This record gives sequence, structure tokens and C-alpha cells, in this order.
Amino acid sequence: MESELLLECQRNDRNAQRKVYEKMAGKLYSVCKRYLKNDEDIEEVLADTFYKIFTKIDQLQNHDIFEGWARKIAVNECLQKLRNTKALHIELEDSHAESSDTTDTISFEKDILSLLNFLPEGCRAIFNLFAIEGYPHKEIAMMLSISEGTSKSQLNFARKKLQELLINQNI
Repeated sequence: MESELLLECQRNDRNAQRKVYEKMAGKLYSVCKRYLKNDEDIEEVLADTFYKIFTKIDQLQNHDIFEGWARKIAVNECLQKLRNTKALHIELEDSHAESSDTTDTISFEKDILSLLNFLPEGCRAIFNLFAIEGYPHKEIAMMLSISEGTSKSQLNFARKKLQELLINQNI
């Protein structure tokens, strides 16, 4: 992201904010989509994310890390949404979600992302944080107010469930 554009955002320039929104909305939407199923929730979290970005941008001292910083805000907002809906307090029971259309031949990445939707929200959040975002279990545990053991067992459950789904859908 261009440093001058971010400086203009720090001065509350609405045009600059619109440009940043246009450049980042798709990327941050994809991040939110990995954590949340409901489009309304995703849109709400995305709006909250941009609000936080634009109100806290003056705290960003290194413009080179803007995208990572914005992504971290999006992840934290998704986790906050999950905490507020109590979706992280899940059972380790097998969900019975089945795909209604296994004949789709969309790209592998989209297949994997769609399979994440069949995981319980807590497992999906932990899988995203560990496997995609690269957080260690200790940090995940602190972020979600759970034990490291719970984080590890939820990740293990998510991996097994994804393997089953991959086999069942012949991906």
C-alpha cells in the first residue's frame, strides 16, 4: 500500500479511505469468509474492521506492514464476533453436514474453503488461526480464552473432519 495514501487516511481524507477500502475489501472479505458462514455477519465484521482500521491508522508507524496489520484486525474482529455468538463453545461431536452438490468442479482452493464451512465454527476458527494464519497453539489459546490442549484437540478434530470431507467428495 502506498505510504502517501496511508498518510492521507491518517488525516481522515475520505477519498484516500475509499481508495484503501477498494484495494483491501476483497482481501479482507476472503479472510472473514474463512471464519464466518453468514454473509450478513461477514459484512458486519468487514464494516467493523474498516472502522477500526481508519480510527486506529494513526497508531500504525510502519506503512510497509499495513496489509498484515489490517488482516490481523479482520481476524480479531471475526474472533470477537464468534465469541459474542458463543460459537467457540462447541462440542467435539461429529457434525452431520453433507454437501448437497458434489459434482461442482470449481477450483481446489474454493473447494477447500467451502469445506471449511462444514466445520463447527470453533474448529474452523482454530484451523484458520493455526493452519492459515500461522499462530501457535499458545497464542490461539490466549486469543480465544481456551487451553492449549483444547486448541490442539480442536485442530486435530478439524483436520480429521476435513480429510473425511475430502474423501467423501473425491477432491
